Amino acid sequence: MAVEDRIIVPLDVPTEADAIALVEQLPQVTFWKVGLELFVSTGPEILHTLKSRNKRIFLDLKFHDIPNTVAGAIRKAASYGVDLITIHGTAGRTALKAANAAALEGSEAAGCPPPKLIAITILTSLTSRDLAFDLKIPVELPEYALQMALLAQESGLSGAVCSPQEASQLRQVCGDDFLLVCPGVRPSWSQTGDQKRTMTPAEAIKAGADYLVIGRPITAATDPVAAWERIGDELTAAGV
Repeated sequence: MAVEDRIIVPLDVPTEADAIALVEQLPQVTFWKVGLELFVSTGPEILHTLKSRNKRIFLDLKFHDIPNTVAGAIRKAASYGVDLITIHGTAGRTALKAANAAALEGSEAAGCPPPKLIAITILTSLTSRDLAFDLKIPVELPEYALQMALLAQESGLSGAVCSPQEASQLRQVCGDDFLLVCPGVRPSWSQTGDQKRTMTPAEAIKAGADYLVIGRPITAATDPVAAWERIGDELTAAGV
């Protein structure tokens, strides 16, 4: 893939008008993420808008519910023709398998290519301390992320979402065909914000990431176009 095709930019804005303004400001971006805030605000309309502009879509709603409910929601989500859909690995094996089957059913009924279903391993805002003390999970964070990824792979999913700090281990264990999408990617010249487990774009790709989710360093920049170009130049210079 070309460098620019490996960067997913989140549309973390409250209205469709704001989203369209950002898309028009950054026409060179081919892959956009639609998350909870924008989808709750606009519903599927924003997906239709992005499709009409030939953009790829990462529908990041992080489904997490009982198997029947998850399957119904993903069956409908798959009918929108999006490229990636997220579900929490902690929904469990039965829900993951039901979601995978539902994604195929929904896309087939709509006559569109099936989306790639990817599992959330552990949110990049969480730390090892959060896992141990707040969530009471007595497993080291890298091992927990790996177990969630393996559960997703065994359940037939296409990949997982992980921080770049776990990407190398997941790539080594899960193989080259398992898709790794990494948020928590921050250029060295940007602030980390609420992301706790970060790497630079070049480090993340070298660690094994297929796609990088980079939001605020681009969208909150004084000049988003310049920020986008700077990241692309740095990746090219790093030879990734």
